[in-house]
Amino acid sequence: MPAPAILEQARALAPALTALRRSLHEIPELKFEERETADRIESELKRIGVPARRAAGTGVLGLVQGRSPGPCVALRADMDALPVTERTNAAWASRRPGRMHACGHDGHMACLVGAAEILAARRDGFSGSVRLLFQPAEETTSGARRMIEDGALSDPVVTRIFALHAWPFLDAGVIGFKDGAMMASSDTFKIVVRGKGAHGAYPHLSVDPILVACRIVEALQSVVSRMVDPLDPAVVTVGRIAGGETMNVIPPDAEIAGTIRALSPGVRRMIPEKLSALAKGIAEGAGASAEFSLESGCPATANDPASSALARAAAKHLGLPMQEIERPSMGAEDFAYYLEKVPGAIVRLGNGRGGSSLHTPTFDFNDESLPAGAAFLAAAALETLGAA
Repeated sequence: MPAPAILEQARALAPALTALRRSLHEIPELKFEERETADRIESELKRIGVPARRAAGTGVLGLVQGRSPGPCVALRADMDALPVTERTNAAWASRRPGRMHACGHDGHMACLVGAAEILAARRDGFSGSVRLLFQPAEETTSGARRMIEDGALSDPVVTRIFALHAWPFLDAGVIGFKDGAMMASSDTFKIVVRGKGAHGAYPHLSVDPILVACRIVEALQSVVSRMVDPLDPAVVTVGRIAGGETMNVIPPDAEIAGTIRALSPGVRRMIPEKLSALAKGIAEGAGASAEFSLESGCPATANDPASSALARAAAKHLGLPMQEIERPSMGAEDFAYYLEKVPGAIVRLGNGRGGSSLHTPTFDFNDESLPAGAAFLAAAALETLGAA
């Protein structure tokens, strides 16, 4: 079926996809709690005639089988919501206080259901298969690993993978592309400063861990500004500093916690080493000690150029507006774990300029983008399978 017909079918599905997206928006669920969401997705796939099974506890795997054996292409959508209180005042606003779809995952799922329906209607027109990955726990960068462990990329073996993500800084329906590094790695660090407590009126009897922690926080910024090549983007952000329980007592210890972002694997390895050495040196100089620990998150998301070329070809054949992304984002995306296993690409789906940013209480997915997203995912799979 010619690509323009795919877009026409996606547009015809728009009312149903909008209704689905809004119903999912009403029932946001946090990481690995997406049970009602998964039930709804399974129901939709059953309606379409696509076999599905659970994976990673609350994830869903579907498979659209073509007319004959061949390679398998995967399409992924994330499912989880955020611990945010919604303030959109939409008729379909979250019915669960303190939880909302503030990152467009409701729209991503609706786009993938639409792509599944388009592909299922064309299963006699291509060889091979399309794996549908509805993944939990993207926001904590832990869901992709669980899905992979549960066979998301095997039986049949996935040879290429695609995904999209809503982007409020592109016009609705525009597809944004970038080869190579698209998003940063994400690691979490913690520094525990151990000093000596005392009465607040007698600081000379203490080794004040709060003062030491403040010196460390200030000094940490020199790692990026003076130890990382300015042409290698990196971020060190301290998001938490805590110590003490009352105003007139110097506590025995204080804690610093933050995030590290990088695009280069080398910079990602180097920054924790420098942070640790710096913190320990400052603490030792003040008569205290510092314990540094690192919790590794996901690697940088780097698009495979050949996969990006297939994605561009799909969007071009559909006649969708396209835009090249000049700079990567320092946000993180656990789609990176799939890209470590198989070549693939993630694109940005324009969600309309002028709206709220991602992860804010007033963000809402733009339903006008649903047909473009559904058509793009279907066309990327068909382009890869040689059936576009």
